Amino acid sequence: MSAAPAAPQPASAEALDTAGGEKTGALDLLLVPPRARTGWRLLPARIGALCTVELQKLRHDRAELYTRAVQPALWLLIFGETFTRIKAIPTGGIPYIDYLAPGIIAQSAMFIAIFYGIMIIWERDSGILTKLLVTPTPRSALITGKAFAAGVKALIQAVVVIVIAALLGVALTWNPLRLLGVAVAVILGSAFFSCLSMTIAGIVLTRDRLMGIGQAITMPLFFGSSALYPVSIMPGWLQAVSKANPLSYQVDALRGLLLGTPSHLALDYGVLLLAAALGILAASSLLGRLAR
Repeated sequence: MSAAPAAPQPASAEALDTAGGEKTGALDLLLVPPRARTGWRLLPARIGALCTVELQKLRHDRAELYTRAVQPALWLLIFGETFTRIKAIPTGGIPYIDYLAPGIIAQSAMFIAIFYGIMIIWERDSGILTKLLVTPTPRSALITGKAFAAGVKALIQAVVVIVIAALLGVALTWNPLRLLGVAVAVILGSAFFSCLSMTIAGIVLTRDRLMGIGQAITMPLFFGSSALYPVSIMPGWLQAVSKANPLSYQVDALRGLLLGTPSHLALDYGVLLLAAALGILAASSLLGRLAR
């Protein structure tokens, strides 16, 4: 006779504990949310999340990047080439189109950022801003996320302008550290101008008024900087305006980094950082008024 089949052995306690632990752990992952970031990690995480949300909007409107490249291309092709030929503006021995290119990078970045307040008014009108304000996210994180998203958009625009300038024969540096400095200057400048726009939005409260004020201040900011000509040839009153204009410090940093001309990088970055911080503070303080 054949032997009877052996009875199944009971699982060991250790195996049962292991299986039960795996099931419990799987259930915990489904039922218990991950631990929230706390302390010093909270604010950067919220800023990064809001910045990412803003940048995702580019996936639905990529044409904006192409259309915005037209104006800087025209400045370089028409204004830059013409004034290079007539040599009417002293540029320290470099071709005028080379001198102009960093100013056009700063201008195109400013034009993107200065109307950023229209987006936050649209979010107010559609109810998105109210929903954001009832979350635990600090208002400063909300503004900072939007400001640095504007900086990243401006950085994409700056890359386009640099490529156009290189195709036109502008002698730009390709040193990675200098290009990193260019990126920082573009982001800080754009962060300030976007916060300026959001601050104005918190005061005027409507898109039409903001559009009018934005159009009224963009060209004075541009012409009242060193983007087109040296500060030394400006009249005295315009030199005073230029020294109070953050765009002048951004242009000075970009010109020094890209062309190697004399610049004051420590002062330039200090002013841009201070301007961005004050802009975030001002826009954050008016965000509640905009949402009411």
